[in-house]
Amino acid sequence: MLVATRNYAHGVLRLRPDDVTFSTSKLFFAYGLGNGMYFPLSVGARTILNPHRTTIDGVIDLVSQHRPTVFFAVPTLYAAILREADRASHRPDFSSVRQCVSAGEPLPAEIFDGWKRTFRLDILDGIGSTEMLHIFISSRPGKCKPGSCGFPVSGYDVRIVDDAGDEVPEGEIGNLWVRGASAFAEYWRIPELTARTKRGDWVITGDKFVRTADGYYQYCGRADDMLKVAGMWVSPVEVENALLGHPHVAEAAVVGTTDDCGLTYAVAYVTLRAGCEESGELAAEIRSHVKARLVSHKVPREVRFCGELPKTVTGKIQRFKLRANVAQS
Repeated sequence: MLVATRNYAHGVLRLRPDDVTFSTSKLFFAYGLGNGMYFPLSVGARTILNPHRTTIDGVIDLVSQHRPTVFFAVPTLYAAILREADRASHRPDFSSVRQCVSAGEPLPAEIFDGWKRTFRLDILDGIGSTEMLHIFISSRPGKCKPGSCGFPVSGYDVRIVDDAGDEVPEGEIGNLWVRGASAFAEYWRIPELTARTKRGDWVITGDKFVRTADGYYQYCGRADDMLKVAGMWVSPVEVENALLGHPHVAEAAVVGTTDDCGLTYAVAYVTLRAGCEESGELAAEIRSHVKARLVSHKVPREVRFCGELPKTVTGKIQRFKLRANVAQS
């Protein structure tokens, strides 16, 4: 905890005694435990703890009532607040907030841009894990690049490697490894999982990343979510970001399936914004929107509409349920 606090809470967020933190993720998640307890306590700041189930209305009311200065959430919740801001007669009041933080799942550029337009605030995107206790790659205030997680947090080393453990060239997708003093020692009584997850002091995160020419680290998906279409890797996150750029799309998730010949292709599941109706014409329009922005092998062959995407309690999309759905159909 001391390592994560010093490196991230103090080094990146610059928490102060006069701050008030509000984490929409609960204390029983590693993300919420730092945000809502030991980060603010380390500087003598106040924290807002919500004993109730997290809801959009509840979050907006707590922000208005208790005036946090640092707000922590997941992308799904940021998107929901933006939708509420579009519908509500009175826009949610985030004027007390000096810094917003996102983790837990990829932050689409559309949500970053929409939040900045609506509330004039950047969102610091980051990636962390329970195995590393908290965030180890993060954007920095004044150095946010939409669609990117930023740079390694001080005190952590990261590598992007191939399946043999050799570093890949800049600009190529590879497996993310990380090491730092906050890393876990082992999984309790699961030695085989520990052996798969650790290489010496390096932790294999299971995430696919790419390092861009300007030094930013960009999330491409979980290793088991990546698709290989026509012999080339496809990042579901990249395709989802393109889908979210369509004005009628509220949420999107991309999974892979195979055709009768056993060849892999992408399927997009989307939920529509209020007032939009499902149709074959709209599905074709959404595909055309993606085709105008990405190379052909990344364009979903199918666009399927759904009322709601399956999610975990923390708001992460449950892609395995979508894969099962497409396999059954």
